Amino acid sequence: MSRKNFLYVVFVLNSIFLFAQKDETVTNNQNFKLHYENAQNESKDLSFRIVEVKKAIEIAKTKKSDSVLLKAKRLLTTLYLKEFSVDSLFDLNHENLKLAKKLNDTLALGHITNVLGWYHKYNNSSDSAYYYYYNASKYFYSQSEKAMAAGARFEMADLQFEERDYVGCENNAFEAIRIYQTLPENDYILDNLWALHNLVAIASDELKQFDKSIEYHNKALNYSDKIDDNFLYTLYSNSNIALIYKELKQYDKAFEIYKNLFQNESVLKQELNNYALILGDYALLRHLMGAFSDEAIQKDLNRAYKISDSIQDEAAMMSVALNLSEYYLDKKELDSSLKYADVSYNIGRATSTNDVVLNALKLKSNIENDERAATYLNEYIKLNDSLVNKERSIRNKFARIEFETDEIERENERISRERLWLLGLSGILIITLILLYIIISQRARNKQLKLIQQQQEANEEIYNLMLSQQDKIDEARTIEKKRISEELHDGILGRLFGTRLSLDSLNMVSTPEAIKTRENYIVELKNIEQEIRKVSHELNTDFVSGSGFEDIIATLVETQTLAYGLDYSINTDDDIIWEDLPNKTKIHIYRIIQESLQNIYKHAQATHVDISFKLKNNVICLLITDNGSGFDVDKTRKGIGIKNMNSRVGEIGGEVQLTSEKNVGTSILITIPI
Repeated sequence: MSRKNFLYVVFVLNSIFLFAQKDETVTNNQNFKLHYENAQNESKDLSFRIVEVKKAIEIAKTKKSDSVLLKAKRLLTTLYLKEFSVDSLFDLNHENLKLAKKLNDTLALGHITNVLGWYHKYNNSSDSAYYYYYNASKYFYSQSEKAMAAGARFEMADLQFEERDYVGCENNAFEAIRIYQTLPENDYILDNLWALHNLVAIASDELKQFDKSIEYHNKALNYSDKIDDNFLYTLYSNSNIALIYKELKQYDKAFEIYKNLFQNESVLKQELNNYALILGDYALLRHLMGAFSDEAIQKDLNRAYKISDSIQDEAAMMSVALNLSEYYLDKKELDSSLKYADVSYNIGRATSTNDVVLNALKLKSNIENDERAATYLNEYIKLNDSLVNKERSIRNKFARIEFETDEIERENERISRERLWLLGLSGILIITLILLYIIISQRARNKQLKLIQQQQEANEEIYNLMLSQQDKIDEARTIEKKRISEELHDGILGRLFGTRLSLDSLNMVSTPEAIKTRENYIVELKNIEQEIRKVSHELNTDFVSGSGFEDIIATLVETQTLAYGLDYSINTDDDIIWEDLPNKTKIHIYRIIQESLQNIYKHAQATHVDISFKLKNNVICLLITDNGSGFDVDKTRKGIGIKNMNSRVGEIGGEVQLTSEKNVGTSILITIPI
């Protein structure tokens, strides 16, 4: 085959392959669109739509397009919600959450976290539900999806109400109201505004803020008046207001509301559960007013209970049973009162309706004899205390979730900014480091030479200081010798000369008086002999015991402590022969003491310092102790003074041991081998 024919064949094969690939892509796109549209078709059966969207998801996976895959999976989430397939939602939505974060699709994140909030609320996991609803509200608000943001806030307020965090409930409800009020009014917005005002009113009622509760029930009625089919809204609000008036014992106002409601009793009966509740409350109110027939009241109460029992509405049964128990208790029919108190108590326990349980326990304590009443009161107190404690812990729980979520978000933003800065600066930093290495290495050499030079100069300065101190000592010794010489010449020699002349004049006389006088002069000669011996002893001893380096140290300590306002003591072992030590060691000891005194003055707030030298096994032990404030040796960062001290001791082959105790003082033990 010629080269030309070969190239032609390759071209044809490549064209076929490319067209096949293009054909396959077109087919996949068409199939995805077909399955996706079938899944969206609401006229089709729900199970069929779920199968179709799953096919669309499989095709989307082959396309390797995260946005298309997320679109299909979100549709599957919607269908699962319609099918109420709760168990399938959790894993699917967490997969969607990862995809949305990867795509940085904020609006999708809002919808996904909103569904996760619903899932956790359905499964009674209020913490997780609140966390996801809070995130959803932020995502929606950032995308100007105000209605969705307000809806998430509404759910947060409802969770807080269920957990008895009534203050937090009000805060989130007010935030949702504020957002809804910025939107154009329609039935959906008005419905939510009514519900939110009703929620605030009920929360205020729980907080015993009755005036505020009535105010917000009336505001809720203002919104329900704008809704066409508003019967249930008006019924709920008015019946709630009537209950508050009953609680405030303003029975006339409550009676007027119930009277108006029962003018349309046939309409009330359309909602039997609400009818039973309201009928029971209305009957008990008339009993409390004391102006109505007991027969009619008892009849209405029994009818309300029968209705609630027939429809098995637990909320209505508990409410009416409590009303019946209270009614029979007032009538002193204790068996009947206890029967209905037990009904409300048992249903309340089974449904975890703690308010009902508390009311039932209170009634039972009033019905039973003293011993059993005490048992019920103890149970009441125990349950009430546990609820109060739970409220206290929950009160901060939701605020903590918001705070921690915001903290995580701020931390993520900070990390993102730091990463951008890091990427931007990394290139510059590498170049700078190379240049700095060259400069620093050169400077390090120069600095090392300079340090050696400065150390030599410092050593010379210290030695000169020691010589200067020695000159002062020698000068003092000369002055003292001159004083002794003058004292010998002017004092002792003069007395000897006078005594000698007196004795010469008495040599020729032998009278008793002369003998007595000679004895006196002999005593005088003995005294002069003692003085001469004393002066001789002083002259034969060194002017200052242990003079030299010890005196230099003593002068240093005396000068420094006087300047620093410290008391001091110095103890020196006489066995130490300072003259045998090299000048380098003496210089370092001098500097160490000087540095220690400075540190005590600067940091210790001490009033006294002890300095001692001892010789043990041919090792000089220098101990410097103060009575200052002390510090934690393990935690305190070592300063340059301690580092210098360690360096000096290391140069002379010694060791440093630092001990300190707060409010007791600090000790530095330095061992220097000779």
